[in-house]
Amino acid sequence: MIFSFMVVPEQTEQEAVILVESIHTFAGQFADSQIWALVPNDMGDISLTMRSRLETNDVTILPFQIAEASREFPFAAKVQASAEAERYAQGKTDSLVWLDVDSIIIQQPDAFVLPPEAQLAFRPVDHTLIGSLFDEPLDEFWTLIYEHCQVNLDYVFAMTTSVDEREIRPYFNAGMLVVRPELGLMQAWCEAFLRLFLADCFQPFYEQHILYRIFIHQAVLTGVILAQVNTLNLCELPIQVNYPLHMHDDYPAAKRPAVINELISCRYDTFFQNEGWREKLPANDPLLSWILERVDDLRLEIAK
Repeated sequence: MIFSFMVVPEQTEQEAVILVESIHTFAGQFADSQIWALVPNDMGDISLTMRSRLETNDVTILPFQIAEASREFPFAAKVQASAEAERYAQGKTDSLVWLDVDSIIIQQPDAFVLPPEAQLAFRPVDHTLIGSLFDEPLDEFWTLIYEHCQVNLDYVFAMTTSVDEREIRPYFNAGMLVVRPELGLMQAWCEAFLRLFLADCFQPFYEQHILYRIFIHQAVLTGVILAQVNTLNLCELPIQVNYPLHMHDDYPAAKRPAVINELISCRYDTFFQNEGWREKLPANDPLLSWILERVDDLRLEIAK
């Protein structure tokens, strides 16, 4: 198993160190797994402080090139980073864990171990947003996604979003994936995204609502998965994986953990930027003290 994520110099260096140290501290038998940080080679250099901290934690820093036309497009760099990680991983591991950098591993992630028949483990999206409700006709946007990705409608199934709990057609969360590198799925995602994101047919949707521009990368991922992976080879990860800490108050009460110590991993997004986050953090020691120390310590280092 290899853990991988993208780091943007001066923007997500702090998050990268928190994620890496959480793997070494809480991942149990997977704590010594290889960790790869994908860094865009035209967005500046990682600060010396953070580079030293990453290298001290045995992180391999892998540069990658962003396609010129996609540099200013939301999440385009992440798509290309995932493809590079998968390319590097081929022949080196039977499973690649792709994470958003603002993730924390909280306990041994046994759920990341793919069953023998599985080619991909995933989480559904948290909110429906541009998703396609299962009991409604396929709309024009998703019709285009399916057509351009060559999705067989017979393979479309129902899944439930984690926060607003709506039944939708497949819509995979691009921030948490476990893949078989040899499948080439992330590279196929990148190729399809670069082919489609500026296609004329999608421009009216970008003009209609910014959410289409923000999340087309995730829609294309969904199309590629449906086209290339048999549903029998898909594995839905439990709700304890990739839990959205920043949506804790909105999470369904019956499924909401009392403390995040109960989880396998979480994403925090803007949680630590909110006023009073220390008092609102639903965690117990030793995790609570660990998070407080890392967030405060790293902020001080960046401010130097």
